[in-house]
Amino acid sequence: LNIMASETEYRSPLTSRYASKEMSYNFSDQKKFSTWRRLWLYLATAQKGLGLDITDEQLDEMRTNVDVIDFQRAASEEKRTRHDVMAHVHTFAACCPKAAAIIHLGATSCYVGDNTELIVLRDAFKILLPKLARCLDRLAKFADDYKSLPTLGYTHFQPAQLTTVGKRACLWLSDLLMDLRNLDRACNDLRFRGVKGTTGTQASFLNVFAGDHGKVEELDRLVTEMAGFSNNWSDI
Repeated sequence: LNIMASETEYRSPLTSRYASKEMSYNFSDQKKFSTWRRLWLYLATAQKGLGLDITDEQLDEMRTNVDVIDFQRAASEEKRTRHDVMAHVHTFAACCPKAAAIIHLGATSCYVGDNTELIVLRDAFKILLPKLARCLDRLAKFADDYKSLPTLGYTHFQPAQLTTVGKRACLWLSDLLMDLRNLDRACNDLRFRGVKGTTGTQASFLNVFAGDHGKVEELDRLVTEMAGFSNNWSDI
């Protein structure tokens, strides 16, 4: 009897039954850890622009290896260091030896962890919202096509009064429109955490920039922009 590994491990029905390929990928380890690497690249790029001794060669090396992740090495590093972020710092550094010294420079785990979760949530909204809009468009056409087709309305599973199929579909549309507004608002309300430490301070980056508050604020703005967000938690 051949039993596949996937049959002896827990799988969420949200993925195996209901999720699209793009949504499954959005919450995958590949997406998560490649986003960590992109965040390190954004950070190093902004730091170079603000005067730190970082070369284009180092940035190119990081850029080339963003999606080239050795998960076995990362697991081995995590077993050795007992730290998920440092395990991936070391794994990234192994394929970017010239850039090893500048990866995660001045950052804490929350820089990649929290910002990645925000990016994943934003990207999930971007996958979901167009699909919901298409559903609304098709349901609106269905409602119009059957606006004159009579049917019985029901209450408590008992016939109530005459209505139309189109009218019933409009009730479904009303609920979905509220869902669309709520999802759109939640997406637009997302703020990037930005370049901050675990407790929200930027003390480590002040050290990197020799106490220059202006450069630290600009670093935060630049990385937020590179990540595709219009604002972060410094803007409140």
